[in-house]
Amino acid sequence: MASPASETLSSILYLPHGGGPLPILGDKAHEKMVSFLKEITSRLGTPSAILVISAHWEEEIATITSGSHPGIIYDYYGFPAEAYQIKYATPGHPQLAKEVFELITASGIPARLDGQRGFDHGLFVPLKLMYPEAQIPCFQLSLFKNLDPRKHIALGKAITPLRKKNILIIGSGMSFHNLKVFFSREIDNNKENNEFDSWLIETCTSQALSPEKREQQLIEWEKAPSARFCHPIEDHLVPLHVCYGVACAGTPIAEVVFNQEIMGKRVTSLLWQ
Repeated sequence: MASPASETLSSILYLPHGGGPLPILGDKAHEKMVSFLKEITSRLGTPSAILVISAHWEEEIATITSGSHPGIIYDYYGFPAEAYQIKYATPGHPQLAKEVFELITASGIPARLDGQRGFDHGLFVPLKLMYPEAQIPCFQLSLFKNLDPRKHIALGKAITPLRKKNILIIGSGMSFHNLKVFFSREIDNNKENNEFDSWLIETCTSQALSPEKREQQLIEWEKAPSARFCHPIEDHLVPLHVCYGVACAGTPIAEVVFNQEIMGKRVTSLLWQ
């Protein structure tokens, strides 16, 4: 019998989903990201299901999509007509949604199931590139509206048993997400961008950090260099905290699998395996 130390655990991936539907509309500023998402699946294998924690879904309590065939939510504005014709008809997974609900509530965190909500672009944009066949069942877990990093790490810890079920867990956000800066050509922000990016990589990958120190740094992320410049609102960062919470019971040290520019800004993706 394999020992716990040799037990194979499923992957956890914090990834960038880019600007709205632009990655799947052929936008040149997303070419490196698109290539990365298409290629990373060779590292991930074929999961039996995919759970996505998206930056674009916040609720007062943890909420899990539980429909058998969720629709698409076009939660972006001002794009060409083709952006509102994108399809990703992957099935949901009501049984796993119920299991996640039970794991979360068993840990003392209030939760609920939502059988009506569809998939937002934090799910269908990256997964249309990663798994275009849309055959792997997917479901989503919301963020908390308060965006409290400590509570999101706790949420991740609550669902750690999923790693034994060959379920790919994806935190879908962006390690740099200042919309004003993205669309302004007048602000030279490479210094700030690089400062925070270096801090994030060091915090998530350094073997010199104790588990307690790593977690504390993630909780106190606002103290990092240029933190609020890179994340005026942390909705695109805290999916990483959920990922870390899931990973920290087994493989708390992440690997950088992407560190290149998207729309002119350096962005990082992290993998726990």
